Amino acid sequence: MSDIGTRERILHAAAQLLAESGGAPISTRAVCAAAGVGAPTLYHHFGDKDGLLDAVVAYGYERYLEGKRSRPSSGDPVEDLRRGWDAHVEFGLTRPAFYALMHGAGRRAAASREGYQILLGETEAVARAGRLRVPVRAAADMLHAASVGVTLKLISGDEPDPELSPRTREAILAAVTTDQPEERPSSVSGMAIALTAALEGRTPRTLSEAESALLREWLTRLAVE
Repeated sequence: MSDIGTRERILHAAAQLLAESGGAPISTRAVCAAAGVGAPTLYHHFGDKDGLLDAVVAYGYERYLEGKRSRPSSGDPVEDLRRGWDAHVEFGLTRPAFYALMHGAGRRAAASREGYQILLGETEAVARAGRLRVPVRAAADMLHAASVGVTLKLISGDEPDPELSPRTREAILAAVTTDQPEERPSSVSGMAIALTAALEGRTPRTLSEAESALLREWLTRLAVE
């Protein structure tokens, strides 16, 4: 079997053991036995147990991102945020051991970077539609922090509250978005937020880089009025 095939077999075995563990730690000995390899082979591919767990997190998060990348837009950017929240929570509830590991110390940032970028893009779409009350990154951070907190609470083993996720989701959406689409934002802060989103990744031809940076600074100040 190829070197790549061996690595994938170890990852698959570790992922399976983690999914069946109920949150209990898994040992490298158990992973080696399940994958049919010796400890030197595992350490050759992953360095140590932490390296293996980091790779398993990336492996598990890739399954989540596959669905996130392919999910079509509903045509309503706020509804897309709502659906994204629900998909995030559902992923955690169906893979609690994976989710807890992904959001453990030192692993979450690397594993979830792409997922956060997708969330930023969805939030920018709300801003471009004139429906965002707060700056894009602030809204994305609020949505991300709240959805992670809700999911960790639901998988913590306490008596689950089926209304916790939808109630929190709607509270956060109400705090960061407007109820109805507008042809243009009705407030200065709303217009600043929409223009900031429109300028994301672009430099107007009529402005120098320094002028563009100054414009973004002004828009950021206006957005929080």
